[in-house]
Amino acid sequence: MNLERHYKVILGPHVTEKSARAGEQSNAYAFKVAPDATKPEIRAAVEHLFGVKVQGVTTVNVKGKVKRTMRGLSRKKNWKKAYVRLEEGHEIEFAPVE
Repeated sequence: MNLERHYKVILGPHVTEKSARAGEQSNAYAFKVAPDATKPEIRAAVEHLFGVKVQGVTTVNVKGKVKRTMRGLSRKKNWKKAYVRLEEGHEIEFAPVE
């Protein structure tokens, strides 16, 4: 896989209370990923971009919510989320702690 695809697969971290709890319990991190990304692509992208060893990848297709507006109903976009579990001793720091 070429380097450009690594940057297109991982769209960004998905930081919520649930993902923080997963990180503490099982050394897992949540990412927003491209809808067409596969598990091997996600594994390769995380290993290359963050320099860590990945133990496993789990993906979830999140359905967009239906919202009521003054003009009727609208729907948010569907998106894909990946939980990436790292090997023991590896971790990802998104921002430097000072």
